[in-house]
Amino acid sequence: MKRFEPLCLLMVPALLSGCATRIDTGPLPAPVSMQQYEQHLAALADDNMEGRKPGTVGERKTVDYLTTQFRALGLAPGNGDSFVQSAPMVEITTSSAAAKLHLEASNGWSRDLRYGADVVMFTKRVVPAVSFEKSPLVFVGHGIIAPEYGWNDYAGVDMHGKVALILINDPGFDNPDPNFFHGRAMTYYGRWTYKFEEAARQGADGAIIIHETAPAAYPWGTVVNSWTGALIDKSSPDGNAGRVKVECWITHEQAEALFAAVGSNFTSAKQRAQLRGFKAEPLPIKVSAALTNAIRTTLSANVIATIRGTQRPDEYVIYTAHWDAFGKSFASGDNIFNGAVDNATGVAGLLALASAFKKAAHPPARSLVFLALTAEEQGLLGSAYYVANPIFPLGSTVAVLNMDSIYFGGPAHDVSLVGYGASELEAYLVAAAARQDRVVKPEPTPEKGYFFRSDHFNFAKAGVPALYFKLGIDDRAHGAAWGQAQRDEYDTNDYHKPSDEYRKGVDLRGGLEDLQLLYAVGSKLANNGNWPNWFASSEFRAARDRSRAAQSRP
Repeated sequence: MKRFEPLCLLMVPALLSGCATRIDTGPLPAPVSMQQYEQHLAALADDNMEGRKPGTVGERKTVDYLTTQFRALGLAPGNGDSFVQSAPMVEITTSSAAAKLHLEASNGWSRDLRYGADVVMFTKRVVPAVSFEKSPLVFVGHGIIAPEYGWNDYAGVDMHGKVALILINDPGFDNPDPNFFHGRAMTYYGRWTYKFEEAARQGADGAIIIHETAPAAYPWGTVVNSWTGALIDKSSPDGNAGRVKVECWITHEQAEALFAAVGSNFTSAKQRAQLRGFKAEPLPIKVSAALTNAIRTTLSANVIATIRGTQRPDEYVIYTAHWDAFGKSFASGDNIFNGAVDNATGVAGLLALASAFKKAAHPPARSLVFLALTAEEQGLLGSAYYVANPIFPLGSTVAVLNMDSIYFGGPAHDVSLVGYGASELEAYLVAAAARQDRVVKPEPTPEKGYFFRSDHFNFAKAGVPALYFKLGIDDRAHGAAWGQAQRDEYDTNDYHKPSDEYRKGVDLRGGLEDLQLLYAVGSKLANNGNWPNWFASSEFRAARDRSRAAQSRP
């Protein structure tokens, strides 16, 4: 995303008058039911749902629950006469016992990395086994080719038959200059998904990302929980043959040992990689890797329900939330990834909003779509499939309002907008938040790259204006420092872990206020005739203009 600039603040009043039909005053109406929200949250985060992993019994139970609830609310099926859009997926389960990553230096040093403790490794190739022997290791810095920043970490190196060693995040993370990349705010080049994809485009045998907690935005335990066991990917005709053979994460400690073994230093190598003009550095180390896989094809499901518009039914406002979590592990004790905050909250909010709109005194002028997406945790796969196979034309989709991880906690003075300064949708949010006596602020940790980590991003790439915000950190009762500490505690202790659970009595008041905002913004969009766009500086503006122009042609 383009960074927020002060000009955006000056634009808001004009946008409020130009995008919204009028500026409402007074408190927001409260149509979203706390009782329904908590009821759905408790059901979706219950152990009975078995962690809601795609391709498991937990998926069947979750999809059944969602379709039953949408039908009971009186919503119409979103895919013809069905509430389900089937999405072909492939499940690849790597044998942890057979996984091997061996490093061997020219000076005689060697090391076998321990699966889980030192390395997490997998393949996206749909094959029963994959391996390579003694491929040269090349430190490619952040592994980025970004012409718009004059940056190419792969310049002058042929990566065919080699392994890329890559830093997480982008060069701006440790640079306070906001004009260097986006400063602390992560660009898409900082995302792990991009790094593996770029290594494949360069012809590498393998790609190894070095984990560091701060620039990754999560601890090593999250890597282990997220990318071990059965991994889901979208089905492709070539079986993902274009991916690198092996994709890995290694710990920061193993990276330090690797550089030290060949007389180098990880910290100094990282400092060199942050300088413009950095050149990839071949290391005197050969890498051997081997994986064996169990493969299963499956059909996963996006769940779609609609409320048909009365005046412009072929124009759509879409609410999204991903229903999946990580299922169950083989560990002893609590081994169910209930995914209460991430993202039973969002799906419970989806159902509560659907109920509120269905009970409204006046049905919407535009159609409302409630879209529960699969496999977000596996790489935004459900939304990628929907965007490639849209039920409702993207050029006729007014906006996407995304819900992912509605944090527990009390009311806040602020709203944290992810990707602040991006689109005209922000005017609607500013107006609604003011009626709650709240202010909209940029997310406090843009370096974590949340804009690229949830389903709205696939819609944004296709040009559809998208809004994604979270409960602010300035807690009304305890202040901002306390609110940030609560957020940090969740990220460290509960994110993608079995401890992300619903417990009766947890404070849901702040989340309910956010749902009221989502209702107000969606209601305004559904009942006026405006087509909010990305700001002119946004990288998504051109795609939106093309899709709208194509949709308006006879």
